[in-house]
Amino acid sequence: MSRHAALSPSRAKDFKQCPLMFRFRTVDRLPEPPSLEALRGTLVHSVLEHLYDGPAAARTEEAAQGLLLPRWNAHLESKPRDRDLFEGPAHLETWLGSARTLIGNYFRMENPTFIEPAAREQFVNARLASGLAVRGIVDRIDEAPNGALRIVDYKTGKSPGPRFQDEALFQMRFYTAAIALSQGKLARRTQIIYLKDGRTLTYDPVPDDVDAVVFELDSIWNAIEERLDAADFEHKPSRLCDWCHFQENCPAFGGAAPPMSEEGAAALRTAKGTAPAEPSDEWRPAAHRRPRGGIQNSG
Repeated sequence: MSRHAALSPSRAKDFKQCPLMFRFRTVDRLPEPPSLEALRGTLVHSVLEHLYDGPAAARTEEAAQGLLLPRWNAHLESKPRDRDLFEGPAHLETWLGSARTLIGNYFRMENPTFIEPAAREQFVNARLASGLAVRGIVDRIDEAPNGALRIVDYKTGKSPGPRFQDEALFQMRFYTAAIALSQGKLARRTQIIYLKDGRTLTYDPVPDDVDAVVFELDSIWNAIEERLDAADFEHKPSRLCDWCHFQENCPAFGGAAPPMSEEGAAALRTAKGTAPAEPSDEWRPAAHRRPRGGIQNSG
């Protein structure tokens, strides 16, 4: 099977935030400087993933803290240049200490001795009826004895305020839809665990949420295709521009965007393939399944 692109929750979020940033990151693949915050998130995720390698009784906070240095050293084996991000041993130790704090916070939020994940760092792939491929990586999937699924995502930042919670849950709705379409199961619950401030954002999906996400993803892709056809991705200034690494290429900061990568555009277009047969409705309650061979009237 030939490789193809796919729309992920992070790339969809990029496009909604700023189409030009999406182009730089996904089409042109312009280099971005590494971030110590992102690197810390990668390390903490690795510790929490491998914590569940052992038996339940061994999943203690001491064991998790003991994984920190081995997982950091394993990371450096594959990416030795990340060592150069630190000014010296003291800077590195302070950074590792902040990771230890986040790991400790996890044990104030969940008791891993009572959890047996069905999957960790799980790729979920699906293709919408339109032919659009979607893909993501789920931090953890739990399955109850009755088959009910819980999707869990770890965040090393702080939880969002009420105004921004719906935006934060987009990722979980995305995962819910991808799993429903590819595995035929609607998750019973999703949780985002914010390790910095010890809060959990919970969302319980319903079947109509999957239709809404599919519609939104198709709309996002249509908007992306329009800009690919025109080779014109507009910038969208906001307060988030302060953290953007592409300011020197952005008209909002007096820069000029380079020509769009034709190779990158062609690669991205492979995300939209031939539409498959109508996906299974088995994940829906019987009363909510779509009629076969027709269009469901939502009014």
